[in-house]
Amino acid sequence: MGDIYIYDTLSGERRKFEPFHPGRVGIYVCGPTTYDYAHIGHARPAIMFDVLRRFLEYMGYDVILISNITDVDDKIINKANELGKDPIEMAHYYAQEYLKDMDSLRVRRPNIIPKATRHMEEIINLVKTLIEKGYAYESGGDVYFSVEKFKNYGKLSHRKMEDMLAGARVEVSDKKRNPLDFALWKAAKPGEPHWPSPWGPGRPGWHIECSAMSMTYLGSTLDIHGGGADLIFPHHENEIAQSEAATGKPFARYWMHVGLVRFEKEKMSKSIGNVFLIRDFLKKYPPEVLRLMYLNSHYRKPYDFSEKNITDTIPLLEKIWSTYQILKKSASGGDASEQTKMRIRNAKRSIISALSDDFNTREALAEYLNFVNYAKDLHGPDARAALEFLGEMDYIFDLLPRGTGGDKEEKLIGLLLEVRNEERRRKNYDIADYIREQLEKMGIKIEDTKEGTRWYLI
Repeated sequence: MGDIYIYDTLSGERRKFEPFHPGRVGIYVCGPTTYDYAHIGHARPAIMFDVLRRFLEYMGYDVILISNITDVDDKIINKANELGKDPIEMAHYYAQEYLKDMDSLRVRRPNIIPKATRHMEEIINLVKTLIEKGYAYESGGDVYFSVEKFKNYGKLSHRKMEDMLAGARVEVSDKKRNPLDFALWKAAKPGEPHWPSPWGPGRPGWHIECSAMSMTYLGSTLDIHGGGADLIFPHHENEIAQSEAATGKPFARYWMHVGLVRFEKEKMSKSIGNVFLIRDFLKKYPPEVLRLMYLNSHYRKPYDFSEKNITDTIPLLEKIWSTYQILKKSASGGDASEQTKMRIRNAKRSIISALSDDFNTREALAEYLNFVNYAKDLHGPDARAALEFLGEMDYIFDLLPRGTGGDKEEKLIGLLLEVRNEERRRKNYDIADYIREQLEKMGIKIEDTKEGTRWYLI
């Protein structure tokens, strides 16, 4: 395994990656609160941590990825009340739709997808521990974490306590001793879902679930904790406080945060009304377009979603797919040339080097596309070697076309192209164009070249 460096949000430095157990990596990524269909902002951290997981596996690590689903929360309850639905059933429906969207985007499912409603025992036990250690207090059926008791509160977001109220997701309550104290347990209100506890019926606060579930599966100290940059404060800040107060150990060795997706320089938000659902995006474009858009950016920087970025990405994806189809048709056995072997070695070295340097997928993808551009004209053994290399790198990127069809389908497409080309020779362009249009509607792209007509899936 070569050295890998990661920018750690907590230290504010690029640090050499050294997991707690050599050869094994435990990653916890905060997942969605499922009260609506997922939007393209949800897709970015999911895609980036999916590729990080694949890269670490490619480098020889045994990776366990945990990503939760928050299925009980104020937002869920409020939305369910508006619609007259059961909040838990509604949350589970949207959770399934979220997973379907992720499947479409080629995001491999995490090893474990824990839900808050199924970990009440662990959550309650963690709250009890915090009370026993003097970090939390009960007030009128609620339980709050006392931020003043935890030394260095604010160390992740690099904020001073007196500056934290501005822009914080803080609930005002006369039950709190300090406005920054956050709820670990909330007393039940009429009509809300609730569970029995030592403090009366209620439900967990937003932050406690992630600490309880992550430590249940990965232990007291995680290797990597990740999520969107909007979670740094207060969510991840509060996770650190409650977890380290309970265990006395560092909660995570590395903190990785993915930049927000913006539209016209504004954060994508339902309240602003600039949200684009994944399901709507997929009605217009192949899912790989969104995957490629996000990989063609550095994960820590904000991403400006725009129609231009979509139109700029589609030709890149078509180039990858057309080259792959061309190589499949022109590949044959034998030993590749020294030039192609050298190009493959150099491309591989450059891609791995970029990913090892704070997971720079943008630079890695540029190297990948440079090789694709070189490979498009290869034939015979060189084409076979290039095809094998693209397949090897696709373990990480997962961008190559799927479902290329069987032998019968290929022969049928070939026959249609013969008919089209014959009609062109006869100058029956309306018929030829009709065949092209119908094939493209079925996801088959036609390309006329000096060597003849090529086709590939889009």
